[in-house]
Amino acid sequence: MRIDAVCKLGTDSELPYRMALQSQGDGLICAMETPKVCRWFDWDQNKSSEIHKLSLKVSEKVLTQLEDVGQQLALAFNNDGTAVAAGGEDGNIRVFKWPSMEVILNESNAHSSVKDLHFSSDGKLLASLGSGGPCRVWDISSSMVLSTLPNENRETFSSCRFSQTNDNTQVLYIAAMTEKGGSILTWNTQTWERMGSKYIIRDAISAFNVSADGKILACGTPSGDIVIVNSTNMRIQTMIKRAHLGIVTALAFSPDSRALASVSMDSSARVTIIEEKKTNGGLSLWIALFIILLAVAAYFLQQGIEK
Repeated sequence: MRIDAVCKLGTDSELPYRMALQSQGDGLICAMETPKVCRWFDWDQNKSSEIHKLSLKVSEKVLTQLEDVGQQLALAFNNDGTAVAAGGEDGNIRVFKWPSMEVILNESNAHSSVKDLHFSSDGKLLASLGSGGPCRVWDISSSMVLSTLPNENRETFSSCRFSQTNDNTQVLYIAAMTEKGGSILTWNTQTWERMGSKYIIRDAISAFNVSADGKILACGTPSGDIVIVNSTNMRIQTMIKRAHLGIVTALAFSPDSRALASVSMDSSARVTIIEEKKTNGGLSLWIALFIILLAVAAYFLQQGIEK
């Protein structure tokens, strides 16, 4: 699918590294690689014209709490946009109320270096991943570690996402590299016991996300492939080989879960439409015919016995 740019904003010598969108439409936060600070950008909306236009503009809001804290490798807002979390290269995790930037949690040495952060759907929990270590789950209200999920079999955790299952049970998915290859681990958020590990692909999983309805998991690989997995049976639904020419760095679903955006280090962006796998009508027909043939054979067999 062709993507036309909605807007373009230059950042001069500042290099964007990570970003997170505020869910209520205030704007977005961006961690810069050079210099190592976080900037806030406002949405610039022109509602007076016939065609609704949306663009970004540099904000006057200065995030002083994230100015001299080093490189931030992970950023995340909770679902209702009332809290934002940042994870640093130094292993420090910070959570602030939004937009006041009042400190909720400030934990130094939470990990050796933070890889990924994700809030639960109700915003009460925060999962954090570090380089080479376990996953930690934080209780936001108490600012304490609720559970530590170990990489028991020397797996390398890469991404974490909370999600809802079909029966509205909340689970935590962790994308990991196991001895088999790229796999998805599932954890029960009540008992914090590991529910399962499903091998997905031989390659590593470089990007991972879950659709809003929880039905689809998406994986990106260093080879540029995109793998779409059905969360109910954990089977591959669609494989898009060489969707990008380079490593897939980020994936995001549309709010209605019908489209998947992906970006890559090859400077490309792509939107993939999610198509539901329909029931194989042809297979059902063959099963029906087979049953009919069995019934006919049984009838003639019975006639032969009676004679």
